[in-house]
Amino acid sequence: MTPEFITGFFFDAIKIAISLAAPMLLAGLGVGLLVSIFQAATSINEMTLTFIPKMLAVAVALIFFFPWMMQTMVVFTQNMIEHLIFYVR
Repeated sequence: MTPEFITGFFFDAIKIAISLAAPMLLAGLGVGLLVSIFQAATSINEMTLTFIPKMLAVAVALIFFFPWMMQTMVVFTQNMIEHLIFYVR
């Protein structure tokens, strides 16, 4: 295994981890922003009001993006195993 392979592997792993986390984080951010605007417009200062909509948005995003996430993880794992087998020989 060369240093370039290891560096490339870690770069791909970080890139995939960020892309897998992004849909849920963006859904939580969007719903949090909407709830904050609603709270500012109505002067409701309830701290627990944001948790339930954020949790639901993250759950819906997870359900919606799960097939893509699994496919991405499977392809990454297959490529990793193929490269490891190639370098072991």
